[in-house]
Amino acid sequence: MTQKQFDIDTLLAQAGNRDNNDQYHSVSTPIYLTSNFRHRDLEDAETFDPHQQYSYSRLSTPTRSVLQKTLAELEGGANAFAVSSGMAAIQLVFSLFNSGDEIVTSDDLYGGSFRYFDYLAEHYGIKFSKWNGQDYDELTKLVSANTKCVWLETPSNPTMKIIDIQKVSDIAHRANPNILVCVDNTFLTPVYQQPLREGADIVVHSATKYLSGHNDMLAGCVIAKSKEIADTLEFNFNTTGVTLDPFDSWLLLRSLKTLSVRMARHTSNAKYVAACLAKLPQVEKVLYPGVGGMISFYLKDMKQVDRLFKHLKIISFAESLGGIESLLTIPSLQTHSDMSKEARLKLGITDELLRLSTGLENPKDLVNDLTQALGD
Repeated sequence: MTQKQFDIDTLLAQAGNRDNNDQYHSVSTPIYLTSNFRHRDLEDAETFDPHQQYSYSRLSTPTRSVLQKTLAELEGGANAFAVSSGMAAIQLVFSLFNSGDEIVTSDDLYGGSFRYFDYLAEHYGIKFSKWNGQDYDELTKLVSANTKCVWLETPSNPTMKIIDIQKVSDIAHRANPNILVCVDNTFLTPVYQQPLREGADIVVHSATKYLSGHNDMLAGCVIAKSKEIADTLEFNFNTTGVTLDPFDSWLLLRSLKTLSVRMARHTSNAKYVAACLAKLPQVEKVLYPGVGGMISFYLKDMKQVDRLFKHLKIISFAESLGGIESLLTIPSLQTHSDMSKEARLKLGITDELLRLSTGLENPKDLVNDLTQALGD
């Protein structure tokens, strides 16, 4: 199946049905819980093709192969790589770069990304420049022939800034066709956004979030647009051993089947909750990109923040996002705590800013929970 032939809803529902090569023609891809595979004889070992056969699960497994083929189809890429976490996905991409390379990043990202970038700058001499994600003239000045990568999240985390991927890609590739435009697509998923089709070169996901959607596993994925990039990533992928295990590959493949219907409900719930939050007297401002399940909002003072967390009955005070259960996070103390206070405040990440991952509960119950927890 290819994206040209079928709609994304069909690709998701059919994931692993006809491409799993199971001898029993199973509709659901089986879990191959084995670390290695037998060769028939010496000739079989000598003529082994790792893209057609299996020998060792770090290199490839039938279950993960089906998952990766599905992920590549969903994002329109040449190949995909399923890894052990979202941060492992970011690390795999950065295995493409060397000391002294120059990277431009948007300024509002997951806090763990900044933590890793600071580590690379300090220990490996990679040079990072930050762009505000909105001023494209500024981006044109930041990008040069020496730039190796432009890294961005859209919507941004947690202030929900929207970045024009096509415009970024045009600016970057005009400066240097070899610049890699990399997009973290965790928040919107390929249901709402397919960066490779908008000019990007690499897409990453924390698949722990919406792709999995059940708050029960860790995973990440990287999808490359071209075979050339994919081949380099494949070597690094197999060499470093960040591969996703067969059981979690099966869990993620299973979860992808409901991604479209989950994202539709996440969006409808979030639109309802965002509109209601904007009317509450304790709420200073609501940030919602108009699609997806992520909402950020500012309360008027810290006393209201403390009261809210103490009185929630449905929504959980917990990190992460994208699951069936609604989660509320305070970025300044959790996801972005490693950033300096000065850097957080510059981005608008105050102690009064909260990030809500709107789950699949009844939206009226969610609003009632927030309303009663905030009190009068």
